[in-house]
Amino acid sequence: GYEVPIGREVEVVAVRLVAAEKRLEQEKEEFEEKGCANEMLVLQDDLSTCVVSPEWSLARGSKGSFLLRREKESKQSIVAGAVQEELYRCRFESVVKEMGELLRRTALSTNIKERLDYSCALLDAKGNLIVNAPHIPVHLGALGLCVREVSRDRVWKEGDMVVVNHPGFGGSHLPDVTVISPVFFEGVLMAFVANRAHHAEIGGLTPGSMPAAARCLVEEGVIIPPMLLFAEGKEDFATVEKVFSEARYPSRKLSDNLADLAAQAAANRYGVDALVKLASEGGYEEVSHYMQVLYQRASKVLQERLASLGASSWESSDVMDDGTPLQVEIVRVGEGVRVSFAGSGGVHPGNLNATPAVVRSAVLYVLRLWVEADLPLNEGLLENVTLDVPAGFLNPDFPEGGEECPAVVGGNVEVSQRIVDVMLRALGIQANGQGTMNNLLFGNARFGYYETMGGGAGAGPGWNGISGCHVHMSNTAITDAEVLEYRFPLRVRRFGLRGGSGGDGKWRGGEGLVREIEFLEAMTVSLLTQRRLCSPQGGDGGGDGLPGRQCLLDEGGAAREPDGVESFEVEAGMRIRIETPGGGGWGEKV
Repeated sequence: GYEVPIGREVEVVAVRLVAAEKRLEQEKEEFEEKGCANEMLVLQDDLSTCVVSPEWSLARGSKGSFLLRREKESKQSIVAGAVQEELYRCRFESVVKEMGELLRRTALSTNIKERLDYSCALLDAKGNLIVNAPHIPVHLGALGLCVREVSRDRVWKEGDMVVVNHPGFGGSHLPDVTVISPVFFEGVLMAFVANRAHHAEIGGLTPGSMPAAARCLVEEGVIIPPMLLFAEGKEDFATVEKVFSEARYPSRKLSDNLADLAAQAAANRYGVDALVKLASEGGYEEVSHYMQVLYQRASKVLQERLASLGASSWESSDVMDDGTPLQVEIVRVGEGVRVSFAGSGGVHPGNLNATPAVVRSAVLYVLRLWVEADLPLNEGLLENVTLDVPAGFLNPDFPEGGEECPAVVGGNVEVSQRIVDVMLRALGIQANGQGTMNNLLFGNARFGYYETMGGGAGAGPGWNGISGCHVHMSNTAITDAEVLEYRFPLRVRRFGLRGGSGGDGKWRGGEGLVREIEFLEAMTVSLLTQRRLCSPQGGDGGGDGLPGRQCLLDEGGAAREPDGVESFEVEAGMRIRIETPGGGGWGEKV
């Protein structure tokens, strides 16, 4: 997908050689046209069976082939339209899935290659999210707003590729770097492809770029305003490299950033080429048409869901561990809804500020669950939704300078989870899940590492919560112990389920996890978690899940319990044990 960075060793895992021979010109097959069949025909040979309905004409070729053509419209054409819609959805999904696989294979960092902390999506020419790969919900729902904000004052040209992570342009937090490419066909802007990948190290006060003590955006790492990574096909990595290296708190692993950016660019190039090929085969109008069909289908599904309900309003509230309130009210308005977060807390003094893109992601995700339909995360679900997000920690202001912008790294990973919990509780869909991503970061001047940990999922009416899984807005994996110990100076002492942590009830909440890691050299460790003081709530009379906790142990066995949001130094031989929350139960236990 791109040239190997100078000085990097390449491990050859497999080599495949493809040989082809030039075929001689063959005589063109001739077909003798015949009219429509008067009855259903069945053609069969040793390898296949072909059923020909009366609406089709059949011609036998001079070399034994059959040529079929639709000659009459029938009621089957309606079915054919639905089939074509589904086929295009699958084609679109295949493109973004292959983008993700290419990104995973060619990326360098453990965070992308092993934890799969990335997302790929297809958007229409207006920047509306149409189809996603099954990646990270908190990334995907934000990509539409990001593309539209970046496009606001930009004239896109064929071969352009923009990189951005600024929260004011639809970003989430600084480690999430987005790469956007327009797709042109015969000179016309047809669509966009985009991917967002979490760079485990992008500068900031502490290794891993999620400092617990950050009070403004610039302290969280390198800020990338929308800038061209490629201009009309000509790369400009040198300018981007300067941004990474000359920031107030530069990246500690620039080579990894550049390699992962190159992988992101390669993924987008694949997506552009695949969509151009699709348009070449089916036509620009057909490809654009089926993007809009999927968008309108999502909009219609929400209207149908609302029409089937008797209630017209839903509300719920919760608080973050530090007491910051979160309030939601969902009100039916005509064929749509208004989702209001009025009453939620003001701008957070720490890093628990979300961005409008993050709030939008969470709302889109919940609506996708609410409609109970087989849909991708498509912004058509939001066509008839009004979002009311007053100024505060869910909608802070982002002035031009990084020193004046609030810190946001926790808003993306932690507040997004709590928005989902409070909305699901309001709608009566499910008990609270663990409500946190249990972010653990560590590193020193040489490297930074980041991981999220699963916990208990909430139970619901008719099912137990799943144990030891990433829930809702997080859909990453966790690095295998063997890979983690090979690449970093540490040892995984324990990793398993936390028995008894799920909430009781007719349907039990899922169990949390226990993960204990020993550090083999001195480094800085950061924790960014929630649900340490506020338990995940059960639903319909079900019991609450246990809150999470963490313990730092020295070589002699002395222990202390760090705060849920804290950065601290460790020496070789010290261990961190993290116990993640369980999910809430559902229904009174009989």
